[in-house]
Amino acid sequence: MGSTEKILLPGEDEIETVRTHIKSLILPFIFGLITMIGAGFAIGMLGDSGNGSLRLIAVGIAVVILIMVTVTPFLRWLTWTYTLTNKRLIEQKGILTRSGRIIPLARINDVAFEKSVLDRILGCGTLIIHDASQQAGLNLHDIPQIETFHRNISRLVIDSHEPEARRDETH
Repeated sequence: MGSTEKILLPGEDEIETVRTHIKSLILPFIFGLITMIGAGFAIGMLGDSGNGSLRLIAVGIAVVILIMVTVTPFLRWLTWTYTLTNKRLIEQKGILTRSGRIIPLARINDVAFEKSVLDRILGCGTLIIHDASQQAGLNLHDIPQIETFHRNISRLVIDSHEPEARRDETH
């Protein structure tokens, strides 16, 4: 997927790339509707007063608010991805300034998930990854089809630990 291919290692294959569930955009959508309704009301109340310049100012303010409450959250959602490869879990985020976290599958100790009632209805949940580092665990919020993603990462983590288990058995 575009920017993910740039950071893949030789012999590394992308298994799955996900974004948070679309439910995270419901509130920005509602705020956008409220902004447009409010702007329409304000423009209607202003009428022809001020030679139209007050309406233009109202439209400008509405556009700025609309960008802040809808476009920015959408771009944040669009650019925040979690990629599972056969060797690593990669989190990438950021609109202008990109950042990320990479966890090798061999360092992951625990993979768990949580689902609220709403998450169960929508088919998403939070995946909680604990690794062998000093950093706090990585919480992947609102992952769609959480059971499938959990099953995929669990299988790959177990596969990445198997060479260690075989090495321990021979000694």
